[in-house]
Amino acid sequence: MKAMVLADIAPIETSPLELKQVPDPTPAPGQVRLKIRCCAICRTDLHVIEGELPRRKLPVIPGHQIVGVVDALGEGCTRLKLSERIGVAWLRFTCGKCTFCTTGRENLCVSQRFTGYHADGGYAEYAVVDENFAYEIPDQFSDADAAPLLCAGIVGYRALTRSRLRPGGTLAIYGFGSSASVIMQIALHRGSEVYVVSRGASHRRLARKMGAAWVGERPEQIPVKTDSAIIFAPAGELVPAALEKLQKGGTLSLAGIYMTPIPEMDYERHVFYERDICSVTANTRQDGRELLEAAAEIPIRPRVTSYDLTDANKALQDLKADRINGTGVLRIPGD
Repeated sequence: MKAMVLADIAPIETSPLELKQVPDPTPAPGQVRLKIRCCAICRTDLHVIEGELPRRKLPVIPGHQIVGVVDALGEGCTRLKLSERIGVAWLRFTCGKCTFCTTGRENLCVSQRFTGYHADGGYAEYAVVDENFAYEIPDQFSDADAAPLLCAGIVGYRALTRSRLRPGGTLAIYGFGSSASVIMQIALHRGSEVYVVSRGASHRRLARKMGAAWVGERPEQIPVKTDSAIIFAPAGELVPAALEKLQKGGTLSLAGIYMTPIPEMDYERHVFYERDICSVTANTRQDGRELLEAAAEIPIRPRVTSYDLTDANKALQDLKADRINGTGVLRIPGD
């Protein structure tokens, strides 16, 4: 099969992903193989490629927002069927036995494994996954619309849940990329007002178009204190500023898998009055099921920019430079 392969970590500006012909994967017992139709790109892919996350599998095929159809079943598979359309997300394995797994917190499993990091992902024509970690894709979504939901949507949904936003409450969003554009639709659907801070002019225009109550470049400009806040940008310097614009008793959710250092904070100014800070670590499969159900009901329509598989380096360069509104999606040609 054709795949865009990362041999070693490097800046994305050097175009480190190489198009290679590699053997088709074979599903192990309990796994399915899918013929990939598309795979959305994600800032986490950049963190893997550029070494901001610790090295794991190298060489590796990145990509963890995969949509395709089942074309082979490993021994013992009973849940999924041939030709069924499925999605594969970041979380691909948990032990099912540790304290976290047995208390509904499998996103913290001590043995967790991730797609496009510990195992090959979706920048390719085929991929394999344990059938219990695949998601059935609702018919309401095209392939390209479904792909961003599998990380941007799922992790954003967990970040929204962790922010404890009440129906009709006010929400501040810092950074307006793929996750934010999905989660804003859920918040608005639930009657909330959304305030958006973004350094990108095109992102600010999109947020206004989507119905934000206020949009600006700097946190201190937000005209009100909000009930909840989510930081999607991997910028630690935003944490104190976001806390200052949070109501007493409010919650700040940190949605990134990677964040630059957080500056020193003043207890009275930033944290007192029962302001809470919650980090977000991956997701549970229940998060994924709930997000897909909510997205189909609303329905959510992600903003998508399409690229050919062979243009994966360019797509990620555009992502890093904030040249994409919404989500970039790699389309994998069929036979």
